[in-house]
Amino acid sequence: MIKRIILIFIFSIFITNVYPAITDKDHGPGGPEDKKKKGPPPAKKFKLGFKEMKRAIKLEKKGKIKKAKIKYEKALRFLLEANSSNPGNPDILNYLGYIYEKMNDLEYAEIYYRLALEIDPNNNITNEYLGKFYLTTNRKSKALERLKVLKNCNCKEYNELKKSIEEKYN
Repeated sequence: MIKRIILIFIFSIFITNVYPAITDKDHGPGGPEDKKKKGPPPAKKFKLGFKEMKRAIKLEKKGKIKKAKIKYEKALRFLLEANSSNPGNPDILNYLGYIYEKMNDLEYAEIYYRLALEIDPNNNITNEYLGKFYLTTNRKSKALERLKVLKNCNCKEYNELKKSIEEKYN
């Protein structure tokens, strides 16, 4: 038993002291392999999530629903990680709401949209998305409230939401 503890102790010292020195010198950050690589640093989780979401939207428009769902799930993972490292970012919360809506998890979608608006009540994109969400869930009066918030913004989000409301109820 004592021999086993001593071996584990020696092995752990070797791993923590010797092994990193070998790997860092030849292959780790700053080593020769790093100097050969060119290009931008790895993207942050928000950016990766946003890109996956855009890819999912394109696939969905092409009618490739199963592939789009996979991309939405991947985007969701990235954005949840981004949210855990940067909580309270209204853009992250808004896109989480959008993705949950696309994945038909309407309860979470509304929660994330509303959290985003608590932080930034005048966010045009979130107001538009939440207004369209309310149309999807047959809550016209709530959608009209979002339109009212956007009324003076002189922005495309106002026009898009107004058009969606008119299409659904006229």
